Amino acid sequence: METCRRGGVSGVLCSLSLLCVILDLQLDGVLGATHVEIEHHLEMGRKLLAAGQLAEALSHYHSAVEGDSKNYLTYYKRAAVFLAMGKSKSALPDLTRAIQLKPDFLAARLQRGNILLKQGNTQEAREDFVAVLQRSPDHEEAQDQLMRANELEELQEEAHAAYHQGDYSATISVLERVIEISPWDPESRELRAECYIRMGDPQKAIQDLTPTTRLRNDNRAAFLKLSLLHYGLGEHHESLNHIRECLKLDQDDKECFSHYKQVKKLSKQLDAAEELIQEERYQEAIDKYESVMKTEPNVPHYTNLAKERICFCLVKVRLAQEAIDVCSEAHQRDPRNTNVLRDRAEAYILNQDYEKAVADYQEAKEFDSESNEIREGLDRAQKLLKLSRKRDYYKILGVGRSANKQEIIKAYRKLAQQWHPDNFQSEAEKKEAEKKFIDIASAKEVLTDPEMRQKFDAGEDPLDPESQQGGGGGQGRNWPFHFNPFESGGSFHFKFQYN
Repeated sequence: METCRRGGVSGVLCSLSLLCVILDLQLDGVLGATHVEIEHHLEMGRKLLAAGQLAEALSHYHSAVEGDSKNYLTYYKRAAVFLAMGKSKSALPDLTRAIQLKPDFLAARLQRGNILLKQGNTQEAREDFVAVLQRSPDHEEAQDQLMRANELEELQEEAHAAYHQGDYSATISVLERVIEISPWDPESRELRAECYIRMGDPQKAIQDLTPTTRLRNDNRAAFLKLSLLHYGLGEHHESLNHIRECLKLDQDDKECFSHYKQVKKLSKQLDAAEELIQEERYQEAIDKYESVMKTEPNVPHYTNLAKERICFCLVKVRLAQEAIDVCSEAHQRDPRNTNVLRDRAEAYILNQDYEKAVADYQEAKEFDSESNEIREGLDRAQKLLKLSRKRDYYKILGVGRSANKQEIIKAYRKLAQQWHPDNFQSEAEKKEAEKKFIDIASAKEVLTDPEMRQKFDAGEDPLDPESQQGGGGGQGRNWPFHFNPFESGGSFHFKFQYN
């Protein structure tokens, strides 16, 4: 210390030398303390990993790596946790660092080679397996994996050759083995998805593309393609979810944003239309589905859906002929759609064309024999057909099945005036008129009584004793004439003559 008190350059150097000694002593103390902490983190990490508490184990290995960045084992052990968590991409840098710190660390070499092989990186994987075999020529796993790497490379070349020749079926067949060896290779899955698209199987393409969004760090192309595939299948909510994921990666992506605007608009219209149907606002729902067809005229699914739902709404508002026309168009577009067949059958019932209603329900039943709704509809249509061959109160009055009470009374009054027996001279004419007048009065009674009308609409004649099976209330053609035919407000009073 005395020598350091001398002036000049030598004094400065002496002071610096002393400072270095002091710092080294302090650093040794710190490292000694850190070494204990590192051992603690490594031990805790080992215990937690064995217990399956991966996130907690990873936290301790992070601390161990930060405490000693020169220890190859800490990197290797952290890589093991990443692999246990299914995060192979995160494990690779740690394995690489472990190999840099200890080039002869064969376990890390082999592990990295296995990951690279599963990712489809045959050249880099082969280098690792060869490095292991150079130091340990009899290493069986390295030998097997090197053979798999060579096989994979040949299969990849074969698959690409078949694809460029347009043989998509052969490409898919080869890629099955490729993906078996390298399940984490996004390129192979994307190529197989493209083959499925070209072969018209979008569902399988979706199955292959979905994992590639995780296998690549920024796979906006896959999110966009997934969104387009779901959109084409009519799965607008799924389409919207995927295109939003694309925009999360880059909100300024032009292709994704353009498609997002289209999907969002269409999805909003479709959801709104179904809400209107739930609220029984059928005419507004029809208008909304008309908008859907204008928004997306080029994807058949949405036009077919719109036609189907408009058909349904027209039946609900009891516009029989319009419903038949739209339902028929929808049926032509999608012949196996049981909803369309059901709704057209109901439109035919409204139009009193019961044979066609029965035919539609029978066809629908062929496609869906388990549906209670279709079975019940067919049963009702058959009953109505049977009734129509006996006595159809709507036809008797000349009104549609959607006629309201006022329209029914109006038709009744007109026919009652026309067919009153007093209007006819001969006995034969009077008998015929009485028969018609009884039918007219029966029709009026049934169709103006909500309960009886409901029974008749369900395929049961409330005035037919045979239909009632002795249940009472049925008077059929044995009309007792206990009411004034114009009791709803008319001023006509008739006297009846009986033989």
